[in-house]
Amino acid sequence: MRSKDRISYFYDGDVGSVYFGPNHPMKPHRLCMTHHLVLSYELHKKMEVYRPHKAYPVELAQFHSEDYVEFLHRITPDTQHLFAGELARYNLGEDCPVFENLFEFCQIYAGGTLDAARRLNNQLCDIAINWAGGLHHAKKCGASGFCYINDLVLGILELLKYHARVLYIDIDVHHGDGVEEAFYFTDRVMTVSFHKYGDMFFPGTGDVKEIGEREGKFYAINVPLKDGIDDTSFTRLFKTVISKVVETYQPGAIVLQCGADSLAGDRLGCFNLSIDGAYLIVIVAFPFLPMCYLPKHRTVIACSLFGHAECVRFVKKLNLPLLVTGGGGYTKENVARCWTVETGVLLDTELPNEIPENAYIKYFAPEYSLKTPGGLIENLNSKSYLSTIKIQVMENLRSIQHAPSVQMQEVPPDFYIPDFDEDEQNPDERMYQHNQDKQIQRDDEYYEGDNDNDHMDGS
Repeated sequence: MRSKDRISYFYDGDVGSVYFGPNHPMKPHRLCMTHHLVLSYELHKKMEVYRPHKAYPVELAQFHSEDYVEFLHRITPDTQHLFAGELARYNLGEDCPVFENLFEFCQIYAGGTLDAARRLNNQLCDIAINWAGGLHHAKKCGASGFCYINDLVLGILELLKYHARVLYIDIDVHHGDGVEEAFYFTDRVMTVSFHKYGDMFFPGTGDVKEIGEREGKFYAINVPLKDGIDDTSFTRLFKTVISKVVETYQPGAIVLQCGADSLAGDRLGCFNLSIDGAYLIVIVAFPFLPMCYLPKHRTVIACSLFGHAECVRFVKKLNLPLLVTGGGGYTKENVARCWTVETGVLLDTELPNEIPENAYIKYFAPEYSLKTPGGLIENLNSKSYLSTIKIQVMENLRSIQHAPSVQMQEVPPDFYIPDFDEDEQNPDERMYQHNQDKQIQRDDEYYEGDNDNDHMDGS
């Protein structure tokens, strides 16, 4: 049991300044809101705060095809009309638009996940957080579902340099198809996804029968859910499945994708999860005792935790190297609330429900409260349906004889990051925060000033 977890937290303000376009549900601005909420609760004082490096094209090509990475690197809104064929080939368009600074956006969020994995590998932290990451739909040769580069796959590949087995857990409302597909034929990675399935819901994959193939057979676990699942059902199923997975698979490290679109009230979601619900259970224990003995002997009161953050809390208690990312989430004030609460969970810090003053306080009106309740969508997940899913998952896990072993070779070095000559940079180019501050950022380096564009309003 670790006495106190060492937490590394990755953030670059530029990642929240990009704009997918009018009416697009993906709002990277939610990352600025999350970060400032983390700061307002002073959680940064309990973590090591880093600005990630921008992932180099060759790093991105550790998973993605070189031609796709090269195309992302050179395409711009002004030139996209010249590349209709390539746009179709790489699935860029309405869902995955070309916007200003697209490639840099990819470099920053992927760089954060790569840096997080490397710090875990080098035992420089116990838990690493990159809320900008978690873009789980991107494929080897194309974009998908608002995702361009699959930082999760890149981070897992990095962890596999040091760990024989890596467990990937996904609690986004959408199936983690890009990660599952990348590791569908290997037993080095077990993917576990809890998601909405059916009714033509994106991406249309994630049936319980999808279990992996060849060496990866039984190492893809899918928990398909219907509309309206609530805190109690989701959390109990999550704990049951993950407990058995960890017991059976014995991973060396865990990657947890915390998509917040599984929260109640999400623009694209359909679940009833609260951020961190608590249920007070009152049990009448000794009804035969006279009234004068109440309440000391007559009632037993217990508090049970459920909700999105309880899943994070449960995984943290497994005491394995843990890489935590964001993911989906399209009601941005609730995304910021969720990931701030979960940062607190990872720090073992209970946060006051009243949101402190911060640059984005107006987004949390009128209640200005941190936690959100569950939803009121009809729960179509009957007890018998959930029981059937659980039984099928457990049967698949029983098909695994034991945790797979692997002959570990000499560990390759972390990717070489070349230096560059600042004198060669074009002084007329916009000076991004990343170029101003390339090294580790202490927690006193986030400030309100002329160059802190995180304080600008936007959506």
